[in-house]
Amino acid sequence: MSGADAGLVVAVFAACAVEAVEAVTIVLAMGLTRGWRSASAGTLAALAALAVVVAALGPALTALPLTVLRLIVGALLLTFGLQWLRKAILRAGGLKALHDEEAIFARERAAAIAAGAVDPRAIDGYGFAIAFKGVLLEGLEVVFIVLTFGANQGHVGLAALAAGAAVLAVVAAALALRAPLARVPENAMKLGVGVLLTSFGCFWGSEGAGVDWPGGDAALLGVVAFVLVTTFVAIGALRRGAPAPAVR
Repeated sequence: MSGADAGLVVAVFAACAVEAVEAVTIVLAMGLTRGWRSASAGTLAALAALAVVVAALGPALTALPLTVLRLIVGALLLTFGLQWLRKAILRAGGLKALHDEEAIFARERAAAIAAGAVDPRAIDGYGFAIAFKGVLLEGLEVVFIVLTFGANQGHVGLAALAAGAAVLAVVAAALALRAPLARVPENAMKLGVGVLLTSFGCFWGSEGAGVDWPGGDAALLGVVAFVLVTTFVAIGALRRGAPAPAVR
């Protein structure tokens, strides 16, 4: 496995694990309060919708010329990566509340209980809708990451395997614990994923625009180092002027 392939696997696995943790928290809350029948139905419906998206977008991406593909993928990764990185920097710098799966689980569960009684003879509309929305929204980001990384490197299968391994690991842990995965260092993972997405976006977008990186793929390590150093400089600057971060 080349260095680029290893970077692909790490980035896809980490990003998809974060998205899976958030989706599982929502499904778990619905399953424990509104019933597993409704939560499972909503989850399966969302997975079916995601399969349609993959079938529609996958061939379209792989059919693009490599330079055009890298320019588009680079721009998309920069857009998503900078959003992730901005939020992670604000959290680490104390200007935004830390992401807390236990708090999110409690909030979703309270809302589900407040939605009223559940008819055990039918699919619960509230539980179905919330599970469907949660899995679909988080799943769309997984699909985006898999298709962009995989298509650009010509290894959609490898990206899909990394994503599948991340999702299975998260689901298995959640089923074993029957509780939100609060011990997963999600805030640190989000920061790391933001650094990786931003770095890959800069690297591939520049290649698509005609930049010839010195050292080839090895230059990606330099881009990652630059983005990482810049990130910690920004966090340090925020911490010097911000109160202690809240937790939610």
